[in-house]
Amino acid sequence: MRVKKSVFIGGASTMGSGIAQVFAGAGWSVTLFDISTDAAVKAIRGMEKTLSRLVEKGKISEDIKKSTLENVTVGQTLEDAVDCDLVLEAIVEKAEVKSGFFKSLDSICKPETIFATNTSSISITEIASAISRQDKFIGIHFFNPAPVMKLVEVIRGFSTSDETFEVVFEMVQNLGKEAIEVKEAPGFVVNKILIPMINEAIGVLEQGIATAEDIDKAMRFGAGHAMGPLATSDLVGNDIILDIMNTIHEETGDPKYRPCALLKKMVRAKKLGKKTGEGFFVY
Repeated sequence: MRVKKSVFIGGASTMGSGIAQVFAGAGWSVTLFDISTDAAVKAIRGMEKTLSRLVEKGKISEDIKKSTLENVTVGQTLEDAVDCDLVLEAIVEKAEVKSGFFKSLDSICKPETIFATNTSSISITEIASAISRQDKFIGIHFFNPAPVMKLVEVIRGFSTSDETFEVVFEMVQNLGKEAIEVKEAPGFVVNKILIPMINEAIGVLEQGIATAEDIDKAMRFGAGHAMGPLATSDLVGNDIILDIMNTIHEETGDPKYRPCALLKKMVRAKKLGKKTGEGFFVY
């Protein structure tokens, strides 16, 4: 069994479009689908601008830019996934929405198609429970921005077969990424460590111990982090940080993972970070 170079990506937001660029740049045929066709079209335009900047900087050639864009098409309906060998979703971080997406595709795709989720914290097994091909379901967790970040967590669900895991692990390596094997757990590896740290930094801000600028400066110059925790939260999206904290807290029942009150207030105020123009910092 091997995965052919044909992928159907659900979700054309920042993560979905970034993942599409990774696959297209590696020579895959990519169908980028979103419930809003306009969003998918906009994502490809954004991809073109990103690639053009890389050409200007001498990072890639004009030919690579052209071939990458030629490898991406906009999906019109779920039926466009019928001949794909891999389906990967990067939609809203809600288990029931993700499960519904895969359930809709279960009868459309050929039996050997591998289904994968880019979830940052939700149970792989829970999402897979809605479909019949649970042995062919797996987590492929890219990090933002997907074209730049080298790490990909390859996550086994309860029923993920060894064959599926091995195919996907090799596939990720062939994309030029650093793959790590992860067993299912709330938050997996990176977010189990990173997100509570961000939550703690928000708590330090809430308590008035230091300003947002100084908290980030402390972690950049005191701990050697490339980006401060509050700037990271703004980049990822404070709503996403809250979703992940809630998932880890609910799954473990451990009060140390309780989301900070200030984080909840920021999300309620729609101060989500870069995507809304304001979070812990103004953009």
